[in-house]
Amino acid sequence: MHCSLVVWGPIVCAMTYDLFIGDKAFSSWSLRGWLMLERFGLPYRAHLLGLYSGQLPLDLLPLAPARSVPVLKCADGALLTDSLAIAEELATRHPDLGYWPAAPLARARARSMVAEMHAGFGALRQACPMQLFHQWVGYEPSESVQADLERVETLVALARAHTVDGPWLFGAYSLADVFYAPLMARFAGYGLPASPELARYRDLTLADPAFCAWRADGIARRYDPFPYPQPLPTAPWPDPMA
Repeated sequence: MHCSLVVWGPIVCAMTYDLFIGDKAFSSWSLRGWLMLERFGLPYRAHLLGLYSGQLPLDLLPLAPARSVPVLKCADGALLTDSLAIAEELATRHPDLGYWPAAPLARARARSMVAEMHAGFGALRQACPMQLFHQWVGYEPSESVQADLERVETLVALARAHTVDGPWLFGAYSLADVFYAPLMARFAGYGLPASPELARYRDLTLADPAFCAWRADGIARRYDPFPYPQPLPTAPWPDPMA
């Protein structure tokens, strides 16, 4: 449980959120929900549901109408059952935490990138499910996956083109970085090709203390059989600090 107080000027927020997530080594959407709370300093309790045990439908019964993870329950009883809904609700409830870039043009681009990540990149998602244990060696992207990779390059380049005040997509860490973190994990886990600019951003994400803490928890559990196997050899997970 993470349960610190958040101070905004003279106001102290003691509201604790309840976040329901799946297995950390594989649930990319759960990672997004967790980063929205952890990375912005909000107090929360995390609850692990049985994503790979077959218990998920039963675990979700008290959270109806939720059908997947993550799910966020607010102290006032509000229930958010989709990652984009969680993002927008937290940004509305905590406008001073910087969930979106402050500049209008950057904010518009960030919203577009988040929406596209939420709804798109189907080929890449299906072919390269997130896994945080190791790197698959010799993975060859299909044409449709390659098209998604090229689109990622375009979006990251657009985000960084006019950003000079920080290392993240729009300078300071924002919801855009939350939504693209699992994608950078896919680049690492499958050895996907990346330009120097994208590789820098990938390594920044992999070295982020919050991401490292999530991954450490995820790989502490072992799986037999391993979800989402590939007919490929493995190498150690890439260390961006090496």
